[in-house]
Amino acid sequence: MANKIDQAALSKTDSTLNRKASFAVVESYKTIRTNLMFLLSQSENKRLIITSAISGEGKSTTSINIAIAFSQLGSRVLLIDADMRKPTVHKKLKLQNNKGLSSVLVGFCDISDAIHSINPNLDVLTAGSTPPNPSELLGSANMVRLLDSLNEFYEYIIFDTPPINIVSDALVLAPHTSGMVLVVQNSTTTHEQFKKALSSIEFANAKLLGAILNGSKGQKKNYKYGYYDYYYYK
Repeated sequence: MANKIDQAALSKTDSTLNRKASFAVVESYKTIRTNLMFLLSQSENKRLIITSAISGEGKSTTSINIAIAFSQLGSRVLLIDADMRKPTVHKKLKLQNNKGLSSVLVGFCDISDAIHSINPNLDVLTAGSTPPNPSELLGSANMVRLLDSLNEFYEYIIFDTPPINIVSDALVLAPHTSGMVLVVQNSTTTHEQFKKALSSIEFANAKLLGAILNGSKGQKKNYKYGYYDYYYYK
């Protein structure tokens, strides 16, 4: 049952999401949250990127669950779907996507018109319509101005970005954040794909906060489902 959204948390505001996440998944995300809080405590900003080496590794679901976990502590959190090429956050949360990040960056709408409130502490900015130049928009002066304005309202800003081995969007956004978290799918991501992602992060001089191994199996015999582990690279 790995790679599932924390339905118990979301069901408070969306009755269609009413299945409870497993105890192991919930506890794993709490551990991830605690580790990230320590890592970000001395940072100039508390913005982080969630990415993966390839597609299908669960980065969007991971982004959603991390955002939920932070919001449950009472922190004001904004989840931004920065995957303007193949966005999925709005589908997973059943949100409209006619206005989103791309719309705000090109001036088609104001940020206040594009924000979705999920719970009292969690807002979501969907990706919006697919633009012809996603990387350029993420690295634009408009993006910098947007982030500066959002700092007044949110303690944590979490970006869901495209896979790092496919496009450079996450690396373009990295200088405006405190670091990146790499999602790795157990038994799917190859060593070469993982090494290539690490090399890209190092080449771009971006900060790797850590990696989440998605879909690993529990060690106890009574665990009949997968869960998420968290570990660091030194």
